[in-house]
Amino acid sequence: MTNPLYEALLGQHEGKDTAFLHLPGGATLTHADFIARADRFANALTARGIAPGDRLAVQLTKSADALALYAGCIKAGIVFLPLNTAYTASELDYFISNSGAALFVCDPASEAALTPAAAAQGISVMTLGTAGEGSLAAAADAAGPRFAPVPRGPDDLAALLYTSGTTGRSKGAMLTQENLLSNARALLDCWRFTADDVLLHALPIFHAHGLFVATNLTLLAGGAMIFLPKFDVEAVLAELPKATSMMGVPTFYTRLLDEPRFTRDLVRHMRLFISGSAPLLAETHARFEERTGHRILERYGMTETSMNTSNPYEGARRAGTVGFPLPGVEIRVADGEKALPAGEIGTVEVRGPNVFKGYWQMPEKTAEEMRADGFFITGDLGLIDEDGYLHIVGRGKDLVISGGYNIYPKEVELLLDEQPGVLESAVIGAPHPDFGESVVAILVPEAGAAIDLDAVRAAVGEKLARFKQPRHYAVIDALPRNTMGKVQKNILRERYKHVFAG
Repeated sequence: MTNPLYEALLGQHEGKDTAFLHLPGGATLTHADFIARADRFANALTARGIAPGDRLAVQLTKSADALALYAGCIKAGIVFLPLNTAYTASELDYFISNSGAALFVCDPASEAALTPAAAAQGISVMTLGTAGEGSLAAAADAAGPRFAPVPRGPDDLAALLYTSGTTGRSKGAMLTQENLLSNARALLDCWRFTADDVLLHALPIFHAHGLFVATNLTLLAGGAMIFLPKFDVEAVLAELPKATSMMGVPTFYTRLLDEPRFTRDLVRHMRLFISGSAPLLAETHARFEERTGHRILERYGMTETSMNTSNPYEGARRAGTVGFPLPGVEIRVADGEKALPAGEIGTVEVRGPNVFKGYWQMPEKTAEEMRADGFFITGDLGLIDEDGYLHIVGRGKDLVISGGYNIYPKEVELLLDEQPGVLESAVIGAPHPDFGESVVAILVPEAGAAIDLDAVRAAVGEKLARFKQPRHYAVIDALPRNTMGKVQKNILRERYKHVFAG
């Protein structure tokens, strides 16, 4: 048995001094150097008894070492579990516990705060900093520079990514070697990436967009990445002349358009701009083309499936659509198990080698969302037009996507309902010019009580990552409900759709 993901992404580059990561400050890490660092991490982890199939939970600031740790897990057959750097200790406790992680890796500055969560689950904490410091970095420095890839099969797990729904706790999506590899190959075919590409990478690497879409595709193509710590307008403007392509969320593009120095001349050499993780407003699409001459290529994916569709590389990239199914991927719009004709709105369903293996330790939930014929029920509402383009028109679930990050309304509502004076709450997403959507919290007070909104904001700030925190609060007498008593969030979304306008 071989290790398909290693062979495709890393094995082809063993010993090659071709550029891979262009780092802040001007340093360049070659493919050979990157793989040697990954080998040291693989040796350090296996020396601690981390075995193939074990989960490694990581909450790390973006760095070359953090990315090399992912590569080391591929070689060692360890299941990589990246966690949002904004998660608090109380949020991390669930992920560590539910995943059964064998080890938790965090930034050195977070070790004291996060050790109790790991200790409660009986596992150790190691640290890895952005400047090569930390206990795992030291262990890697002392480890051997060569590691023989562990045999893995296409159906073996490569990663565990937690996603959100509208009820219950977060779910761990099990992604196999074949899920990740088939998707990278499909994107290579559709987006024409080659060894000559230099991708401007300003995305986080705890998210599928920056980790699997951007990184796996670049490794498969043999290209290089300008590896920025985060999206910073000044840094992006400075580095764009050295790039050929860029991936981003809509926020990146709206912020660039706010900068007069972002001109047609600055990006005249660019080959491709790609947007995803949140809906791109048609207005942004039009403004971008007018300013630069480039039409942004919008695509559609989700944690459980990676990428599903893409607007064409050659042909019309239509604003408001997410294009056509990727090679090997099937898309249908259905009402129950009945496929709908063009133009009719229904639930978007996906089938293909990109579709995940199921939810970690949730067979019942997996069965609910996976049809017998292999189609995964995305929960998104859409239609396929007469030309075959997929339009996402809404979500059957009430998931909020802000700046590319999924926000699980029930989690926020449960915290809000605990606050003094709050009888009940409803959390929705409202259109936001910068983030695509942002969170609105609607509160109903207890009889005769007054809600202290400053106190509520403070409590939420202590418990939830910043991207989950409501940006607008409203207090009303009662939530709208249907005859079955269910809160009608569609009415609330309509009522508060302009709160972030202007």
